[in-house]
Amino acid sequence: MYKKSIVHHIAKWVIEIMFYAGIVCTVAVPFTIGNLIRYFSYSPQSEAVYRVTLTLAGIFAVYILFNIKKMYKTLLDGSPFVDENVASFRRMALAAAIICVIFVVQAILAFTIGSVTIALIFAIACLFCLTLKDLFKQAINYKVENDLTI
Repeated sequence: MYKKSIVHHIAKWVIEIMFYAGIVCTVAVPFTIGNLIRYFSYSPQSEAVYRVTLTLAGIFAVYILFNIKKMYKTLLDGSPFVDENVASFRRMALAAAIICVIFVVQAILAFTIGSVTIALIFAIACLFCLTLKDLFKQAINYKVENDLTI
């Protein structure tokens, strides 16, 4: 029997808060980017690059959080080693790779150290998700083999 602790409930609420805050931030980008460009003294010509970059990255980040929410539900239900979680890791890896590419393009069009850093972080996140996908897939295989053993 799987026992839930207070940490599990706190993590669930943090994921929920991040998911909905991500939606709000992504929706707010087109309306606030002009003020942020002026506040941080960036070139006004790069406003379109930042608007597109941050909006697209926000959409894919929310998609990653959505998949984490789905996976966390299986964890709280006591059955995390299911094929749906393997597919979620694959989808999260793809989304992280897309975010990495978005920020590489941004670094080419409007270079900042932050864009290079974010590109590296999401490249590592993509590799991490692919590794966890394979680990979960192997765990599912062991679980199925164990279930078939008398």
